[in-house]
Amino acid sequence: MSLAVLGGGSWGTALAAHLRRAGHPVRLWLRDAATADEINRARRNAAYLPGIDLPADLEATPDLARAVGRADTVFVVIPSEFCRGVYRQLRAHAAPSSVIVSCTKGIEIDSLRRMTEVATEEAPGRALAVLSGPSFALEVARQQPTTVVVASAQPGVAEAVQRLVSTRSLKNVIAIAAGIVDGIGYGSNTVAALVTRGLAEIARLAVVLGARADTLSGLAGLGDLVLTCTGTLSRNRRVGQALGAGRSLAEAMAETRMVAEGVRTTLAACAMAERAGVEMPIAMQMREVLYRGRSPREAVEALMLRTLKRE
Repeated sequence: MSLAVLGGGSWGTALAAHLRRAGHPVRLWLRDAATADEINRARRNAAYLPGIDLPADLEATPDLARAVGRADTVFVVIPSEFCRGVYRQLRAHAAPSSVIVSCTKGIEIDSLRRMTEVATEEAPGRALAVLSGPSFALEVARQQPTTVVVASAQPGVAEAVQRLVSTRSLKNVIAIAAGIVDGIGYGSNTVAALVTRGLAEIARLAVVLGARADTLSGLAGLGDLVLTCTGTLSRNRRVGQALGAGRSLAEAMAETRMVAEGVRTTLAACAMAERAGVEMPIAMQMREVLYRGRSPREAVEALMLRTLKRE
């Protein structure tokens, strides 16, 4: 699934970085060639996201045709006054089968048209969706938990776009813990207990934040968690394995050579749990290991020796 993000301001750049970190090939289009070069060379967009490191393989280009030519989904993140002209160019350069996602909050002044209406007029025949919600660009760029809404007249399109922008970040914290268990040398019993307890604490936080508990029991919840905690390709599990085997966090990250999102997500997960008054003992112990110097073995033992409770 190849993606294009049109607009190199703060929100467009943050969204492109988020989509790339989620594992999708992304091309970011922006008018200014110098800023595109800065992103490609220095991994920064200093004018709009100062101090933020962008993914190493996020490609920026001032060439619209190159950005959208092979894109399956195009996210349009530009000011409303420029949307009509850009949508007109999409008619020529974007595939008829591509999905257009409007991320622009605004109404065209002259026509009083919404952005989806402008898109329909200028790039007809393409599936449309809207992405909106409480989402400061800088917080997204800092990888802080954010929720948005995707809407479309076609439910299947909305669900597909939702999957693109979603990251199930809490599972990565549990995967680090599962890797630690494996790295220490504990067996399947311990891993099974950890995954089960991990799902329970993810569910507790998710419900407080407005999710339905039963949505976590399917492939997107439990299935994804099991794979990330047990699969040999899991970056977060590999970091945990290295920690469990006695390596430092810096050494573990260097061995992985790819971003393990759970390392950063641990801090956010703990902060959210504390703010919401939700018990998340696994996440809390991972914070102790990753950021406060606790030994992995002590953390696992603390989890296994917790007070007995009814289930």
